[in-house]
Amino acid sequence: MKPDPDLLICHCNDLTIADIAKVIKENGFQTLEELLEQDICPMGDKCEACRDEGYENDGYNLPMVLSMVKSGRV
Repeated sequence: MKPDPDLLICHCNDLTIADIAKVIKENGFQTLEELLEQDICPMGDKCEACRDEGYENDGYNLPMVLSMVKSGRV
């Protein structure tokens, strides 16, 4: 089962799975470090919950989106 592409992952920057996946694909990011350090579309830079446990401790986070893009699920 795929998560909803409109699911907010980075609440502080109002970014959904689809928004984040687009940035990853367009820029060829392969690692979480690359994704966090880029300045095209800031994410994971405020409350930082999206880096680890997810905003609601649900496990929906930036590493999960990166993995889904790499595996072609998003």
